[in-house]
Amino acid sequence: MPAQTKADLNAITDKEYAKLWKLIATIDANQASAPDADGVSIKDIVGHRAHWIDLFLGWHEKGLAGEDVAFPAPGYKWNELPRYNADLRARQAELTWAEATALLANNYKGLSSFLATYDAQALYAGPMQGAKNAWTVGRWAEASGASHFRSAAKYIRARLKAMTQP
Repeated sequence: MPAQTKADLNAITDKEYAKLWKLIATIDANQASAPDADGVSIKDIVGHRAHWIDLFLGWHEKGLAGEDVAFPAPGYKWNELPRYNADLRARQAELTWAEATALLANNYKGLSSFLATYDAQALYAGPMQGAKNAWTVGRWAEASGASHFRSAAKYIRARLKAMTQP
């Protein structure tokens, strides 16, 4: 169930990030860059999660400015997420493991700073401007932060387990 208060949102965001960070701190560049059967690596997943924080912050900023917000990004529809994610992996292909983890850390700090500037009313009073749906700013922040951190950790644990299987 999504967070309903600022305190809950901050707590779940920090908790899921800490779990993910603890997990990725144990991974070396070779493990991080090894592709799975679909050609996706741990590095790709970490870069992806960092990127989605930027997407959220951009959506919010454009919505507040009254600009048209492209969800998930210009030239893509929600049903085209597999294509968007493949294109993102291609754009981030040269990103090193150190750069991917630094990007995640930096974007997490940006998300945390963003959340610190909002009171509960601003996070949960109504739909996020420009979003064209009923999700609140807090719900979008959770989807782009804590939920993504949790799913990344789940993928990484499974991937590390698969790497140790004969």
